[in-house]
Amino acid sequence: MGRIGVDLYPLATGVPLAEAETFGRFLGGSPANVAVAAARLGRRVALITRTGADPFGGYLRSELRGFGVDDRWVGEVADLPTPLTFCEMFPPDRFPLYFYRLPKAPDLEIAVDELDLDAVRAARVFWMTGTGLSEEPSREATLAALDARGGAGAEAGAGPGSGAGTTVFDLDWRPMLWREKPGPYYERALVRATVAVGNLEECEIATGESEPHAAARALLAAGVELAVVKLGPEGVLAVHRDGTVAQVPPVAVRVVNGLGAGDAFGGALVHGLLAGWPLARVMRYANAAGSIVAGRLACSSAMPFAAEVEEVLGRAGGE
Repeated sequence: MGRIGVDLYPLATGVPLAEAETFGRFLGGSPANVAVAAARLGRRVALITRTGADPFGGYLRSELRGFGVDDRWVGEVADLPTPLTFCEMFPPDRFPLYFYRLPKAPDLEIAVDELDLDAVRAARVFWMTGTGLSEEPSREATLAALDARGGAGAEAGAGPGSGAGTTVFDLDWRPMLWREKPGPYYERALVRATVAVGNLEECEIATGESEPHAAARALLAAGVELAVVKLGPEGVLAVHRDGTVAQVPPVAVRVVNGLGAGDAFGGALVHGLLAGWPLARVMRYANAAGSIVAGRLACSSAMPFAAEVEEVLGRAGGE
């Protein structure tokens, strides 16, 4: 559930936007990319979002269907344009993003009365993001979806996971998309979620902790059962409430565009959790998926199939 838009990326790396002459058009938005990543790995996926009632919105719905993502809950907003996102690519670690989401993004216009809460409740995994909490009515709708998952019971003391399946909170901190402090809303979401995923900066925004193990402990204390802290060139740290810890190094890759790697990681994380794998195996698999996309230009269309992930794991000596 959450953000969707059109990515317009220069077809050459190391070229600033002011000098770029040719661009590729791709489906984008982190939740949309995670949905594509999970579908590529064989999972049945649907997306809850909204686009503009314009040609770009039609393009996005067509792309979702082409990737095998159910678009029945992708609505239209008549008076808002479908968002565009431009990026510059300066490998290995500088990829500035430029969001065109004004006057407001349609995906922030999701309202509670539009939600199919029975479908939300029935999903084995529900994935939401911090950006969905940044404005109303999306904020209220996102929290309502979390409550439908059993989050209200968690807040009352029954413990997260008292509802259906797994609920993942992708911290997804995009400061340019917020007009107020995110802390109170992140707290309300964390107590309703079972899994939290974020990089160190996002974990610090959510918990105030910048050391990986301290951030993971703070996320667990906030209410989740599993904290996943992405460490970039240092790999990933995952800590479960039951005491299980998995710290996995990265997979070496020649970076072309690092922007979609986290979404590939997310789709693979969902896949591994649904498969019931041990935590260390889930993290190795998700790292491998992320490395594949980091070595490619696009995001959504670059998401790997299972055979590709398994090939990378085989070369790296993992499962």
